[in-house]
Amino acid sequence: MASPAIRFGVWAPVHGPRAALQDPAEPFDASWEHNRAVVLEAEALGFDSTLVAQHTVNPHLPNHDQLETWTAAAALAALTNRIEIIAAIKPYIHHPVFLAKMALQIENISGGRFGLNLVNAWNRVEFEKAGIPFGEHDDRYAYGREWVSIVSRLIAGERVTHQGDHFTITDYALTPKDLFRPRPSIYVGGESEPARALVADHGDVWFINGQPLADVQALIADLRRRPRAGAPLRFGLSAFVIARDTEAEAQAYYEHLLTLAEKDADVRAVQRGNSDPKVVMHQTMAKSARVGSNGGTAAGLVGSYDQVAERIQAFHAAGIELFMLQFQPLRAELRRFAAEIFPRVGKTVATDHAARAAAE
Repeated sequence: MASPAIRFGVWAPVHGPRAALQDPAEPFDASWEHNRAVVLEAEALGFDSTLVAQHTVNPHLPNHDQLETWTAAAALAALTNRIEIIAAIKPYIHHPVFLAKMALQIENISGGRFGLNLVNAWNRVEFEKAGIPFGEHDDRYAYGREWVSIVSRLIAGERVTHQGDHFTITDYALTPKDLFRPRPSIYVGGESEPARALVADHGDVWFINGQPLADVQALIADLRRRPRAGAPLRFGLSAFVIARDTEAEAQAYYEHLLTLAEKDADVRAVQRGNSDPKVVMHQTMAKSARVGSNGGTAAGLVGSYDQVAERIQAFHAAGIELFMLQFQPLRAELRRFAAEIFPRVGKTVATDHAARAAAE
């Protein structure tokens, strides 16, 4: 089955560096100003998408900054011209009617470049400290399934009446409708059985955490076998990239980041203690050493420029459309990736980057 055209995205630095929190080359910065600069530069370089993860409190360093996702997404939508803005959403935090209204508003601000990424949460304390019940793993997915069934209909312009286990909606419709397409895109994360069933029924794109090609191929095959109404499901992959002139140089930098990440052991221990052990992402990440979040370097995008490009093309041939990438130091590596990897996979660096860089 042919894949859509390859797209590259970048994780916005909403809670600091992705690989190591004590890296002299990447001082902690989760500010709005830094996130704006990163996304504007990514757009200027030719990146296609950005993902703005959702936490209300920094999950690594609770006394440090954490960008608020949905207000930031609205601002980014107004400031950008081409890049897709994907905002993550945890259903327990927002009622589906009011979230759907925000999604439509950002869709219209952006001119049809908005997506919402449904995640059913892993950080227990974020909820419990706010007095919000944090259900068991499968209960969260049941809640998320009902939640997204309402949101998807509202953002598609339907008039919704719904009676379910969690929500009662009576004769609700939102205006204005999407002015640019049938509705904003729905991305879904998670690899458990409830997550797979949910994305098969309600998602447009399944976000897969970084892991080896054979594992990704098996996941894609499983979802493609499942019954589905509407357009075929598309696939995205999270990955941390280290690309250099030679494989040895890339491996050396990987080892450098791995050593720096070891300084965060106490932070990661607290994070694991706050996490739901049933979350498949954490089970997958425990299989091997890696840097980065959401699978990170487990996808194997560490090597020479030619090796990284070849591995990206192999994932694309397997069905991955969107590569949501992490780098450290972020802005320097964004530029390196665009300069070295884009041409190797047939993608052109955007011509407005030099003008924008000169204007900063």
